[in-house]
Amino acid sequence: MSELHKFIFEGLPVRGMLVRLTDSWRDILARRAQAGGYPQAVTELLGEMTAAATLMQANIKFNGALILQIMGDGPVKLAVAEVQPDLSLRATAKVVGEVADAALGTVKLSDMVNVNNQGRCAITLDPKDRQPGQQPYQGVVPLYGDRHEKLEKLSDVIEHYMLQSEQLDTRLVLAANDQMAAGLLIQRLPLQGEANLAASGVSRADEDQIGLNEDYNRIAILAASLKSEELLTLDAQTILHRLFWEEDVRLFEPLAGESGPKFACTCSRERVGNMLRSLGTAEIESILAEQGHVEVGCDFCGAQYRFDPVDAAHIFTQAVASPPVAPGAH
Repeated sequence: MSELHKFIFEGLPVRGMLVRLTDSWRDILARRAQAGGYPQAVTELLGEMTAAATLMQANIKFNGALILQIMGDGPVKLAVAEVQPDLSLRATAKVVGEVADAALGTVKLSDMVNVNNQGRCAITLDPKDRQPGQQPYQGVVPLYGDRHEKLEKLSDVIEHYMLQSEQLDTRLVLAANDQMAAGLLIQRLPLQGEANLAASGVSRADEDQIGLNEDYNRIAILAASLKSEELLTLDAQTILHRLFWEEDVRLFEPLAGESGPKFACTCSRERVGNMLRSLGTAEIESILAEQGHVEVGCDFCGAQYRFDPVDAAHIFTQAVASPPVAPGAH
């Protein structure tokens, strides 16, 4: 069962979270397999993104969707992980070229999405109660460091983002395979108030502490020693004991089951039908004349929706009997 563990270090300005996505992650991959699945390296990248997005959503307690996107000029044009406030999640990637075989060695992030150092990472916060005209908050950082060196680990990209957006030190360890996506987040607590990605609550004192807090630095070094295979094979209690056995760690009740991370996709045959209706009769008839049917796949879960001429006619018959519905397949 997928689970999220929150913990703090007693008496220290440091908090942490550990996420283990098991059934929810395998559900995403199983559904995507209907459309051919992903290369191993893309599976690992998307899994790390999904774990990272879950940690960030749980960290900021935001009433809306948190959307993590990586985009660039490599064979992976776009990868997206989306997590709702109830920790329901979904993820997808658009692959248009050949990705190196991960079985032959490590596939670099730059080879997949940042060939010419033009790649970007975007984090979007889309509130559920968004007012008319209000735009989602979005922050964007390049996939390179302060000296324009290519960043080869997703964790490095997100740490860089968090430092720029929150002005708080963050250490992130991520790992994924075809069975689990997992992540460990360690963050220095703000000295005054609660900072988050959407609003500036960071004091000058917080900025002055960047990289200098000895307690955080010690714990971050310990966290960085966690190996991918440990993160993917050991349970949360074992991981935390191995890393921080000399620290006073308070571990809270995990979020699991209905309150924890779980796969959810909003696509449905009805919503796809609404989207087709918005294209108009002429466009649908043209597709039917050429292919004999209309087939639409959900980018997030891989579900395929097929409409024959009778199904298509029914869509437009319904349109006459009921008011139009706003389009949107996902």
